[in-house]
Formats: sequence, structure tokens, C-alpha cells
Amino acid sequence: MPTTVSAYMATAADRPLEPATIERRDLGPHDVLIDIAYAGICHSDIHTVRNEWGRTNFPVVPGHEIAGTVSAVGEQVTRYEVGDRVGVGCFVDSCRECEYCLAGEEQYCVQGNTGTYNSVGRDGKPTHGGYSRAIVVDENYVCRIPEGLPLDVAAPLLCAGITLYSPLRNWNAGPGKKVAIIGLGGLGHVGVKIAHALGAEVTVLSQSLKKMEDGLRLGADHYYATSDPQTFRDLREHFDLILNTVSANLDMGKYLNLLKVDGTLVELGLPEHPIEVPGGPLVFKRRSFAGSLIGGIRQTQEMLDFCAEHGIGAEIEVISADQINEAYERVVASDVRYRFVIDTSTLLVGARSCRGLRPSSR
Repeated sequence: MPTTVSAYMATAADRPLEPATIERRDLGPHDVLIDIAYAGICHSDIHTVRNEWGRTNFPVVPGHEIAGTVSAVGEQVTRYEVGDRVGVGCFVDSCRECEYCLAGEEQYCVQGNTGTYNSVGRDGKPTHGGYSRAIVVDENYVCRIPEGLPLDVAAPLLCAGITLYSPLRNWNAGPGKKVAIIGLGGLGHVGVKIAHALGAEVTVLSQSLKKMEDGLRLGADHYYATSDPQTFRDLREHFDLILNTVSANLDMGKYLNLLKVDGTLVELGLPEHPIEVPGGPLVFKRRSFAGSLIGGIRQTQEMLDFCAEHGIGAEIEVISADQINEAYERVVASDVRYRFVIDTSTLLVGARSCRGLRPSSR
């Protein structure tokens, strides 16, 4: 029989999340059952719950920044054992056959990956995410969280961390490179840490200087206010790489002009309106405007290992389940430094039943 677990669920766009119970599938041969310890709150969760992207299939349990421990494994599982510390990110399956899946870039699966929530699994049933006590996931879509990296600060790395690590790696951030990060929020603050650890010279471009002390503490070498027009004069043709973590519509021409010849501006946020990119700043300095999603399972594991090696975790505020709705309002108001993480032990609705799930004897 399926496993019944406690969760926090959204039933409609205009209603708060509520306690609920959901069913997790029986363990398949390659599945692992994960007892979730912590789940980060991503702004994508809020967009989905409030149906701001127009694609939400209610009811839905959000959460794709998941950290916990393996409590049972299927009979053919080879990657994990009971007690292993693991994480699950933004997707839990893909076609496994297209050129991108075969290359370890499952996030760009031709058929579309299966989201950790608000998607449909191979069994034809809706997927539900990490605002819950447990989840069943194929072992090939699970990552190992190294010892020494606490589960609570690791949880946001499964989305925020890989969202920044992937473009930093793919555009070769490192010694001798000048990197700017637009926005010091849930994404940006992790990017500062990672870019610094990679050896790049890191600059934060923020609307104001309110978070300057934090930015410098986290590893930024420089911090500028974009509300000051002088910033765009002082930094003209200065950067090799700019990562935009904010979802607001910016004047892209101003930011593109901060790039050197052959520099790249990578868009990570999803603004409400189409992005307007002027041709002049691109053409006359051979600059590039690009986008980046997250990373594949292979690169996500690389990111976790890198963060463990360099002592990198998210800056978090741990909350109980009954604070989720309040946390959503605070995220929208930018009133968090810098990521909310739910302690899922506070999900007390219903009793967890492991009927039908048999831990491996391995």
C-alpha cells in the first residue's frame, strides 16, 4: 500500500496553504524513500501556489529544495543505503533517452523533465514536493549530501545553489575573471559565495547599499548601488560575466554596457514581461545575452561536493510548517536574509505509515 505522509498543500490560488495528508507510491526496484528533514522555500513555489505562471494543477504540494535521509531502498538500488544523507532538486525524472539526458543535462530533456511538484510522474499521478515528511524518488535523480554540510543549509543548494553554480561553471568563472551578480537575495547570496570560492573577483550590483555589509561578508570584493547613475559610468566595460538573479524587468542596455568585449550577461530570473534587449550593445562589443536554468544531476552533485569542500551553505531562517504562509508574504516583501527553510518535523498532520514499503536488506 502507498505511504501516507503529512504535508502542506495549496488547494487554490486564492487560499493559504493548509495541512494535509498525501500518498507516496510504493517503492519500485530503483526507488529510495527519503525522510525529509528540511525543505527550502523558493520564489518559484510562491509563483506556482498563486498560479502566477498560469500552469498550476491544484491541489499541489510545493518544494524542490529537499534534504533528508534515506529510510528504505528498492531491491535493485545500488547508489544509496539506508541512513545516507541525500537531496532532491527541481526534477525527479526525465526521458533518459534524448541527447541531453544522455549528456547529463536532464534539465533540458527534449520531452520535458518531470518536476518534483506540479507535474505528472510515469505512473500518471501528480507529483508532490518537499513540504512533506517523506518522498519516493528514483535513485538516479537523487544527490548525495556530503558529510560536514548540514542538511538545513544544504536544502536551498538543490535549487538556488545549482542555479548559480551552473552558469558560473559553464562560463568559466575563476581567477582573472571579473564577475558581477545582480541582486543579493535568495539566489544572489549563494552566487557570491560560489563565485568567490571559484577565485573570481566578485561585485554585487544591488538597488541600494542596504545589504553591503552582508555582501562583503559573504565574499564580494565590491558592492555598488544601481540606483546611482555613477555606477554605470564607473563600471562601463568592466566585467567578463554578469549573472542577473532578479525577476524584475531591467534596462538591459545599461547592464550590457558593463561587459567587456566578448562578455556575457546570463539571465536567471523570469520577469513578468518580455525582456527587451537592444542590439547595439551586443553588436558593437561582440557581447552575448544568454539564459540558464538549473543543472543536471551530475553537475548538481558536483556543486554539492564543491560547497562541502569550501564550507558553503545558504544563509537561512528555519521556520515551522505553520509559518509557511507568513514566510511567503515576507519573501514577496524581500524580508528574508536569505532563504526560508521549513523544519518538516513540524508537519504533524496524520501518521506516517510504511505499509507496503520494505527496506532493503543490503
